[in-house]
Amino acid sequence: MTTLLIADDHPLFREALRGVVARVLPAATLREADSVEALYAMVEAEADADLLLLDLNMPGAHGFSALVHLRAQHPELPIVVVSAREEPGVMRRALDHGAMGFIPKSADAGTLGQAITAVLDGDRWAPAAARAAPAAGADEHDAARRVAELTPQQFRVLQMLGAGLLNKQIGYELGVSEATIKAHMTAILRKLGASNRTQAVLVAGRLALDPGSIAPQPDEAGD
Repeated sequence: MTTLLIADDHPLFREALRGVVARVLPAATLREADSVEALYAMVEAEADADLLLLDLNMPGAHGFSALVHLRAQHPELPIVVVSAREEPGVMRRALDHGAMGFIPKSADAGTLGQAITAVLDGDRWAPAAARAAPAAGADEHDAARRVAELTPQQFRVLQMLGAGLLNKQIGYELGVSEATIKAHMTAILRKLGASNRTQAVLVAGRLALDPGSIAPQPDEAGD
């Protein structure tokens, strides 16, 4: 039994993907997530899933960070990025960070089905323009390597840090003490090779879809 995971915050597009999968793999089991937190829980619960269709632009996904994290935590799970960001450079970067395929959201149902089938058969699939685009730079690969070393909880803290939350706010969201968050921050800074929160955000920001848009975050005493 084939199990496919769909992570997209747009109900209409999830419905479209369900329709394509139903035609290509009528016996497949589908699981869906409409948020980043639901995505992580779904992947943990479906350890034997055959494929994840991942939207890059889900709120909280922060560019390629979620892709890098999932590839590190679940290397056996093939991931295909499905995105409205169709620039060749963005597609190539997704492939460079471990995606088995990239399907533009503008693709028709036939192309979607072809791509899904190809990846399930063990092949990579992406538009020709993606393969012709320049590869991700050395700094970006280094950032990906460092982010991949984070534990799931450390990664969540980093994501919230990138969203501008302070330690107390992160602790509240995760249901842990501020002291625990400070301990996570110490480990995050060490693994990212950063000396403060601003540097940590900038390292992770190399994985953003538009790296130049990342704004430094204020440091806190005791970080």
